[in-house]
Amino acid sequence: MESNIKTTDKEQHIPVTATYVGGPTVVLHIGGFCIMTDPTLDPEGTSFVINEKMTESKLSGPAIIPEKPVDIVLLSHDQHFDNLDGKGREYLKAVTATLTTKKGAERLKGNSIGLNPNDAKSYRSALGDEIKITATHARHGPAGIEKLTGDVIGFHIAVSGKHNFEIYITGDTVFYHEIENLGRTINPAYIFVFAGAARPRGPFNLTMGTNDVLDTAHVFPKSIIIPVHSEGWSHYTENNTNLTEAFEILGIKERLKILEPGVETILPLP
Repeated sequence: MESNIKTTDKEQHIPVTATYVGGPTVVLHIGGFCIMTDPTLDPEGTSFVINEKMTESKLSGPAIIPEKPVDIVLLSHDQHFDNLDGKGREYLKAVTATLTTKKGAERLKGNSIGLNPNDAKSYRSALGDEIKITATHARHGPAGIEKLTGDVIGFHIAVSGKHNFEIYITGDTVFYHEIENLGRTINPAYIFVFAGAARPRGPFNLTMGTNDVLDTAHVFPKSIIIPVHSEGWSHYTENNTNLTEAFEILGIKERLKILEPGVETILPLP
């Protein structure tokens, strides 16, 4: 079933813009809608205890907080503070809908809509654009990690209307066969990769490291790669500098786009 969402005059003229907030959080104006990924809006210095050996700390606060609530939140999962912190959780109450995992929606309740991988929701804007959001597979670490990290999803966004295009948001995942399979079925202009090689639990990554991002770029050879979840938290072990160096070495620097925090950036469409 489609839902109607109003659009602003600004959105009628610019098909896609992205504003990096911090951590995994980006505000997208896309296809006539305002979308936010994993809301992390707590101030710098906020800490969360994971277990007796590990505490996560925010190294920087949000670059901006939208003046008005967004239409849709795409929440890869709710169980980890670096993807949904205290103020982010409060922010969910004001948005039109939050798309997340089935178990996450059960915990969050309210406006949350639970999706399994391959489930989809469609919306139509006042401009007549249709936006179809499909949950994608994600694995929050190495094989066998699911019992520790819980369910997580990514999102594929397909916009049909005056401009037809696709965007892929990986969510918290490493590169594995399901992402390779996606490379055969979707053709995103931009991929927001949740990078940072997060290591909150042990000697393994729970999000994409440099190699994972490069592998993702390889299976989506026409996509521009935009890293998020790579700056601003203490348990990220890699950052955008590492990614830039790696893409330069392989001669594909033009395929990596680093967003400046707090600055609305137009994303040109093919």
